Amino acid sequence: MDNLSEALKKLKLSSADSATDNIEGCLDCLLKALAHNNVETSGKIQEMGVLSVMPSLLSAQNSSTAKVANIIAEMAKNEFMRSPCVEAGLIPPLVQLLNCKDQEILLQTGRALGNICYDSHEGRSAVDAAGGAQIVAEHIKALAESTDPAAGKLLTVFCGMMMNYSNDNDSLQAQLITMGVIPTLVKLLGVHSQNTALTEMCLIAFGNLAELESSKEQFASTNIAEELVRLFRKQVEHDKKEMIFEVLAPLAENDVIKLQLVEAGLVECLLEVVDQTVDGDREEDVAQLKTSSDLMVLLLLGDESMQKLFEGGKGSVFQRVLSWVPSNNHQLQLAGALAIANFARNDGNCIHMVDTGIVQKLLELLDRHVDEGNVTVQHAALSALRNLAIPVVNKSKMLSAGVSDVVLKFLKSEMPPVQFKLLGTLRMLIDTQTDAAEQLGTNTKLVERLVEWCEAKDHAGVMGESNRLLSALIRHSKSKDVVRTVTQGGGVKHLVTMATSEHMIMQNEALVALGVTAALDLDCAEKDFVGFNVVQVLHKLLTDERSAPEIKYNSMILICSVMGSEPLHKEVQSLAFIDVVSGLRSHENKTVAHQASLTEQRLTAQS
Repeated sequence: MDNLSEALKKLKLSSADSATDNIEGCLDCLLKALAHNNVETSGKIQEMGVLSVMPSLLSAQNSSTAKVANIIAEMAKNEFMRSPCVEAGLIPPLVQLLNCKDQEILLQTGRALGNICYDSHEGRSAVDAAGGAQIVAEHIKALAESTDPAAGKLLTVFCGMMMNYSNDNDSLQAQLITMGVIPTLVKLLGVHSQNTALTEMCLIAFGNLAELESSKEQFASTNIAEELVRLFRKQVEHDKKEMIFEVLAPLAENDVIKLQLVEAGLVECLLEVVDQTVDGDREEDVAQLKTSSDLMVLLLLGDESMQKLFEGGKGSVFQRVLSWVPSNNHQLQLAGALAIANFARNDGNCIHMVDTGIVQKLLELLDRHVDEGNVTVQHAALSALRNLAIPVVNKSKMLSAGVSDVVLKFLKSEMPPVQFKLLGTLRMLIDTQTDAAEQLGTNTKLVERLVEWCEAKDHAGVMGESNRLLSALIRHSKSKDVVRTVTQGGGVKHLVTMATSEHMIMQNEALVALGVTAALDLDCAEKDFVGFNVVQVLHKLLTDERSAPEIKYNSMILICSVMGSEPLHKEVQSLAFIDVVSGLRSHENKTVAHQASLTEQRLTAQS
């Protein structure tokens, strides 16, 4: 410690033109002390004010420059030293040193700047202001194809410096993207695949940059997909695979890159990981199984990548994914069901899948999860069924297979995501299916639950879907029994509220359902129509200039339908509907204008 104090005093008194030998000895002493006890030595250096002489020592650029930079790099390993290094003005001379040709100086300077930037806002800002990142980016570009071991070492340090500089800082990451570092880093991955340290640096940098949307286009213009898949195939250690997964996940959100990854053979790699880990009970096996099956599902979200893997329903990948559904592993069941939901994104695929018996597999899976089941699996299987039910030709086949009976078992669920998908599935199934709509619409348990969920104000999705299904039961069944079940179950109130929704499609569905109700059983619904102010709602819709033509048209149809009720008729007269309707005879929409004439005649005749 005495030697250190002596060396620090000498350094403080020295200046750039002091005898180099003198300084060299002091610097060696400092490096030795830092290696022995970094924290204490760094504190002492700061305490004795030696940082203030370092800028001039760096600017001298002589044989001791690399040692000065090395000392700064070692001190900056301590968090408490980073701000003092910036305040002492060390960044500008360090950045200046990046222009020299000496490899050792470049190496130590890169380390010093990288360590000062680590988790330090001041450090990053100072390097940014001095233009350090641009110079380092140019170095990396120039060295990218060199296979010299010294170049590999320098590249690793420079990549590390860039990583520390931009980590968790969107604007600095965007700056690097604008500088064009992505194609250079991808090239490094190909040329230096044997250099583990450099490869890891590149992967961490990719993981950071890939989170930014602006990076995806640059990544898509490189061969990143091939490089990552090639690297993935070589890995045996869990940690290394995990690092690659962390880059693949954000990249695979981009549809162009999804297709590139599929073409590069990533799917085969993922299926291999699934096979290796499906029966494993180690924590890392469970983690890898989840990551690889989740990534598989993500790749299927792209239309082109999904269709390529579907291969007309004969693709080996498609077949493998189907085999996950009956598995005993919840993660695979989930991924299998989500994959089917993703394959079921166009009519052709849906029709093929229903014709080849996939519905039965999903129903068996749901049956396994009725009591205390896995909510995510329930949600995924219902999503798949909902998508499969979209093509008209599939609806009757799925109803015959007993889909609605299995779906109804989940009415007792208290989980909003499951409720939401259950409602959507039933709504898709009964669209244009009169008998099914009548059967479900007279199911008092279902109608009671729908009326209850129509009030789920905390879950807008569930509330909206409940209203829409309630309306659909009436519209598609056109059955007096259904109208009665819904009315007696308290559903009219919700249909009237739905008619004032901000979504035109929901307004329209509600008005049509109320119109069917009035036409089929006005006596039964009259009390609710009066109690929930149907006539006032219609008046508001007709006088509101923002109401769409369909809304105006269906409102007038409903007005005509309620005229058979004395109390409702009186309300229509008291609100001077004739004036409102006659004003619509000149509406630019011909259908609305024509219906206005008919409605006016009806109102005049009954006034």
